[in-house]
Amino acid sequence: MRNLVRQINTPSRAVVAAFLAVVLSGSALLSLPIAVETGQEASWTSALFTATSAVCVTGLAVHDTAAHWTSFGEAVILVLMQIGGFGIMTLASILAVLVSGRLGLRARLNTQTETKTLGASDVRRLVTGVVKVTLVVESLAAAVLTARFVFGYGEPPGRALYHGVFHAVSAFTNAGFTLWPDSITRFVTDPWICLPLALSVIAGGLGFPVYAALRRHWRHPGRWSLHAKITMGMTAILLLGGTLIVTAIEWNNPATIGPLSPGQRILAGFFHSTMTRSGGMNSVDTSQMSENSWLISDVLMFIGAGSAGTGGGIKVTTFALLAYVILAELRGEPDVTAGRRRIPEQLQRQAQTIALLSVASVTVGTFIIMMLTPFRLDRVLFEVISAFGTVGLSTGITSDVGTPGHLVLTALMLIGRLGPVTLGAALALHVQTRRFRYPEERPLVG
Repeated sequence: MRNLVRQINTPSRAVVAAFLAVVLSGSALLSLPIAVETGQEASWTSALFTATSAVCVTGLAVHDTAAHWTSFGEAVILVLMQIGGFGIMTLASILAVLVSGRLGLRARLNTQTETKTLGASDVRRLVTGVVKVTLVVESLAAAVLTARFVFGYGEPPGRALYHGVFHAVSAFTNAGFTLWPDSITRFVTDPWICLPLALSVIAGGLGFPVYAALRRHWRHPGRWSLHAKITMGMTAILLLGGTLIVTAIEWNNPATIGPLSPGQRILAGFFHSTMTRSGGMNSVDTSQMSENSWLISDVLMFIGAGSAGTGGGIKVTTFALLAYVILAELRGEPDVTAGRRRIPEQLQRQAQTIALLSVASVTVGTFIIMMLTPFRLDRVLFEVISAFGTVGLSTGITSDVGTPGHLVLTALMLIGRLGPVTLGAALALHVQTRRFRYPEERPLVG
């Protein structure tokens, strides 16, 4: 246990400390009168909740972003989203490289994390690659959105550019903040708005290790790393499956996609399926969706996006590894294999640990908020999973759960964003050799 604590202390503890420092700094800035439209100081719970939601790239909000916060407040939120998205992607990628076999980086990473330096050339290349991907995707999305706002909706160029940049950053970082009180519902039928946002969310959620694999062997999928194959395959399956199921469930719902044309319904279903992966924007009123759609959304939000990306959840690789474990057990196979590769037992235990602890976090959070509020289980569960998965979708109860509920959701956002990364790194680095084994005994299972 002491060894595990030491692993968490460096570098994982530094990651947590850094994010907490950014959250507190953002809270202080949002508490200033200059950040609030009324000219009065924001409550500390409101500022803390909003800063946490931005840094953890969640998107849950207790106030209408455009109406409550001034341009200064919106700028603070924008910076916090970029820091949270870029920082998480960079740190998660570095940790992923560390635990993938290059154990020689361990001491250097610890030193570099503690001294805020990046001395190793491979780490430098990794960070440079993340920066390039971030700038390219956000710039392209911002350009398309800006042009659409100017030529499609008659927005002044300056305002259109501001909206384009803000929402491009919000989408790529999977933050989910928007500058309209109804999120993206006014653009539900506009593919020039919905598709750039959805594609940016997907791009941010894949993770830089996938881009590195694609860059090296983009013409030869057979040479991709197992991580890239799993991430790409599971992303496609979940996006397609979520689109088909949600669209089918909501097809005749007059409060959501029922009044739209068939093509527009599919677009809305695809957008919702994408945003449940951690994007957090909504093009239809989520509170008016059926309970069946909420349940499917719960599953998608809990699974989340790819490892070392800007999305949340337990990650698609964790979910896929658990599926491979179950499949091997059902087949009675001695080894767990994926893509003609054997999965180490240590990695299987890591996936199981992260998944079970995540279930426990969601269960405890749901129980506490159920005790504090009068809302039904389906709405509370949706809100809790959205916070833990750093998604940002809501059935409309975020503002009404009260200060204690906001504190619970704040804690869930931090746990959901930092927990899988830091815990995964700590478990992967915590390799302990034992010179003996206890006698085996088989308790009854099932």
